[in-house]
Amino acid sequence: MIKAALCDIDGTLVNSNWLHAAAWKDALATAGIEVSLEDVRRQIGKGGNELLPVFVPWWKRMIMGETIKTYRKCLFQSKYLPEVEPFPKVRELLQCLKAAGIRVSLASSADRDELKEYRRIANIDDIVERASSADDVDRSKPHPDIFQSTLEKLHLCPEAVLALGDTPYDVEAAGKAKISTVGVTTGGWREKELLDAGCIEVYRDVADLLANLEHSAFLRN
Repeated sequence: MIKAALCDIDGTLVNSNWLHAAAWKDALATAGIEVSLEDVRRQIGKGGNELLPVFVPWWKRMIMGETIKTYRKCLFQSKYLPEVEPFPKVRELLQCLKAAGIRVSLASSADRDELKEYRRIANIDDIVERASSADDVDRSKPHPDIFQSTLEKLHLCPEAVLALGDTPYDVEAAGKAKISTVGVTTGGWREKELLDAGCIEVYRDVADLLANLEHSAFLRN
């Protein structure tokens, strides 16, 4: 029996992946690095320290890395965060999980401030029992640290939980922590891509998961 859901939030519970990609694209442009929105979007789900090396050579990271990250954060909070909205049926899904005896937690590569805002935007603060962010660990996704941190806070073993995520980086990070992942395609990844990454099942979005919850891995014996 599944005792807890370890939910990613960007692209899973709130529609933010393309907004994060836009903020990174703008921030990288200030360093003279031109990238496409889609190329950046495919890196969203990683923490900033994992994303930056994909686009910025090591010598430029040493000079401008922290400046790029700081500008990206300021830009996202001032320009893009007001556009973030929850996906339909997020609160209802988490309420149903909780009613079924499944503890609801968050395992996100967002920093603590962004995670707090997302919880408010999605109106789930009263449902979430535990949460881990990039500020709680040394390494963000695709490393397992965020999921391991959440497990420790819940005092549960990996076999007793399922992750819910939208990117291959969620699946990889959870897998390294010995946790299976249910996927949603709202982060921009196709069903086949998520299954190939290791998801045990994939839904269109959280509303689709809610509609099929009784037969999902969360409630299926």
